[in-house]
Amino acid sequence: MLRKRRSSGPAATASTFLEDVRTGRFERTLSALTAVGAVVTAGEIYLEHDGASFGNKMMWWPVIVIPTAAPAGLAAVFSRRAAKTVLPFVSAAIVLNGLQGTYLHWRGISQRPGGFSRYNMESGPPTLAPLLASLVGGMGLLASVLRREEDPRR
Repeated sequence: MLRKRRSSGPAATASTFLEDVRTGRFERTLSALTAVGAVVTAGEIYLEHDGASFGNKMMWWPVIVIPTAAPAGLAAVFSRRAAKTVLPFVSAAIVLNGLQGTYLHWRGISQRPGGFSRYNMESGPPTLAPLLASLVGGMGLLASVLRREEDPRR
């Protein structure tokens, strides 16, 4: 169903945006946010894992997997097909990698002398950081099931 065009201006733009969110028409915006989130998250993970000298080869996986959401998210902004095929595939890989990372971080803490002591929880690998990376994948999965906003070029 086509919607009537509203008048232009900041108030009208905000109103249209809120209406799109209320009706689930948020695919393009969330795809763009997924792309930006992937770049920021991958950069942060690279710096943290580099600080640990990439001591475990598995530390390279999120550095390789997460940035793939940037081009997939950008493609989804411009292509409905990419939003329904490429973005969910890449996003699911990121979610799985985040779950794997959570397991590896918790295993790393448990293998330190003293196991799950407060000290190890604070100084060891961040316990929930991989799940935060999974949120980028979750945003991509959510974007792929939402309805597409009205094309602003029309």
